[in-house]
Amino acid sequence: MIVPLGVGIVGTGYVARTRAEVFQQDERSHLIALSGSDPGRTTQLCDSLGIESVPSWQGLVQREDLDLVVVATVNCDHSRITKAALEAGKHVIVEYPLALEVSEAEELIALAQQQQRLLHVEHIELLGGLHQGIKQALPQIGQAFYGEYSTINPKHPAPQKWTYQQSRFGFPLMGALSRLHRWIDLFGQVIRVNCQSRFWFPGPAKQPDLSGDLYRACLCQAQLEFQSGLVAQILYGKGETFWHPENRFVVQGEVGTLVFTPQEGQLITPSGSQTLEVQSRRGIFLKDTQMVLSHLLDQSPLYITAADSLYTLKVAEAARQSASLNQPVVLTGQLK
Repeated sequence: MIVPLGVGIVGTGYVARTRAEVFQQDERSHLIALSGSDPGRTTQLCDSLGIESVPSWQGLVQREDLDLVVVATVNCDHSRITKAALEAGKHVIVEYPLALEVSEAEELIALAQQQQRLLHVEHIELLGGLHQGIKQALPQIGQAFYGEYSTINPKHPAPQKWTYQQSRFGFPLMGALSRLHRWIDLFGQVIRVNCQSRFWFPGPAKQPDLSGDLYRACLCQAQLEFQSGLVAQILYGKGETFWHPENRFVVQGEVGTLVFTPQEGQLITPSGSQTLEVQSRRGIFLKDTQMVLSHLLDQSPLYITAADSLYTLKVAEAARQSASLNQPVVLTGQLK
């Protein structure tokens, strides 16, 4: 007989709701309670799910009937909630980034090992059809030497929310860590990072309001140099200053080129062009959650470790430093 794991969730957004539905459908888990920062929204979600609403995340992580806590709230709160949950003896699933400071992330990984609890940092981009399609097609282009990844998301008007605040979202390439992690998963060790960033703040362009960190648009351009010799350009932008969306991943190899969008891929070689199918993103949170439950109950392997996510966070921190100093940053740490 399966004894289901007691689960609690911190957060009320799309990810929290999606995770909640998965846990309720899996006999290996029992979704018990949820906590959120907005009391009205929290009550509404809990009522729709038929679970208990907890006034604070501090109260939720201390509950003795919980084995697993899911952290799906604003980025700046990830580390302190994760720390409290681990100290309370809970396993933790946390959305990336694990923390906005590398030192905090390192401490959390050490704490999880000390407590002998799972710390799973979600990186569902690795499970999606786009990434899997790129990975499967890479051998067909020979030695890869150059790549580009552009994601531009126009918003008119820009939302007045935490995803447009550095203090809560983090440096853009930390908050959007997957833009770097795709490359690191495919090509490994990064030896140097060069990054530029720009922000547009509320008010007329010539008279920006710098009193707060809420911006109406941001742009980051980073160049990663890999130990393998590959150079990758990452362009990430969102907000009011953009007028055309873009989501394109390109890898140049010595015997071919790959061009991917979320809808389809193209393999271009001397013999011609071939269309490659890209599987849907549907079900990736389901897959991630089921893999965690299998790991906890059957010791099945996971697709990523917290150390993998930590390395990418270190690359993101190098990008932040590079943008601040206006010069390249050399990485000395090893990818484990």
